[in-house]
Amino acid sequence: MADMHSPSATNHAKEFIAFHIGAQTFCIDIMAVREIRGWTPATPLPHSPSFVRGVINLRGAVLPVIDLATRLGLTQSEPTARHAVIVVQSAHQVVGLLVDAVSNILTLTPDAIQPTPEVASEMARTFVKGVVASGDSMISVLTIHNLLPEPILDAA
Repeated sequence: MADMHSPSATNHAKEFIAFHIGAQTFCIDIMAVREIRGWTPATPLPHSPSFVRGVINLRGAVLPVIDLATRLGLTQSEPTARHAVIVVQSAHQVVGLLVDAVSNILTLTPDAIQPTPEVASEMARTFVKGVVASGDSMISVLTIHNLLPEPILDAA
């Protein structure tokens, strides 16, 4: 019988949701994903960062939507009905991430995720936890917490 604390037992595979932004593929930990929904136009918020598309109504709750392409410094696209919003939770913050399309679920072991290359900018390493080789392409594993805007604390 295998010891639950052996090195091989601690090398548990985790599931990730893979999605596309332009020609690139990214993934995030499935445990942070609450739901995936279709794109609905967001109401813009004045003076918000350029990567914040606005807010949408999620069953009575106000959900901020982040344009992940803009947040990652990629070319912003005009969302269509084919785009998706991945609703994620990090700590007490719930936001929607606008992506071009959700592709599949990946099961990855920690040793399958290579560290972000040293040649990447500091900003890239802030958002990208690592990369995974998948056939002829690379999939970037994103750190959800660093993608979200800093919560604004009310002085009231």
